[in-house]
Amino acid sequence: MFAGTCLCLDACYLSEMRIIAGSAKRREIKVPNAVVRPTTDRTREALFSILQSYVGRAKVLDLFAGAGSLGMEALSRGAQSCDFIEANRICAKVINENLAGLGLRTGSVIKSDAMSFVRHCHGKYDLVFAAPPYFKTPGDRDFVTELLQDKKLPTILENDGIVVMEVDANHHPVVPSPWEQLDRRRYGSCVIIFIRKNNEAS
Repeated sequence: MFAGTCLCLDACYLSEMRIIAGSAKRREIKVPNAVVRPTTDRTREALFSILQSYVGRAKVLDLFAGAGSLGMEALSRGAQSCDFIEANRICAKVINENLAGLGLRTGSVIKSDAMSFVRHCHGKYDLVFAAPPYFKTPGDRDFVTELLQDKKLPTILENDGIVVMEVDANHHPVVPSPWEQLDRRRYGSCVIIFIRKNNEAS
């Protein structure tokens, strides 16, 4: 996900995206150069159409936040709060700037490795986004499988909560207990996987 460090903040914007709906509808957000694969407008629009009944008043966690577009879209649509977890300092700074510019005051940026944050987290969330670097070839780190196998992740999700993961279209991670896959949708070269805790299995 990270393409290196920018020397000049003014020169590190790859592009601008727009919030699709809600209180910040059509407002632009800046995408730092360090984000090489921001979630597209088309994918976000389809994703939030599916999630519309989950977003209102939800406590949201945006892991591997990157540009923060997923968490900001959720806040714009009425989510109660969102914690943005991002290890890259430039990305974290730009997310903070975007939140301030959009007036999304219940967003909080935590500069941390996503996996480390999950392991040490004591909060509870209704909706978790995870869009890590893709696993494409042998030798790539498979963050999605690591998250699915992490015994801490289920403990930070409310019983009726949803985890949304973005993976490469050719990647088919195994969804182990205590998880239940609700849906899998393909959008171009990416796939969105929706899972929840299988409370009966636990």
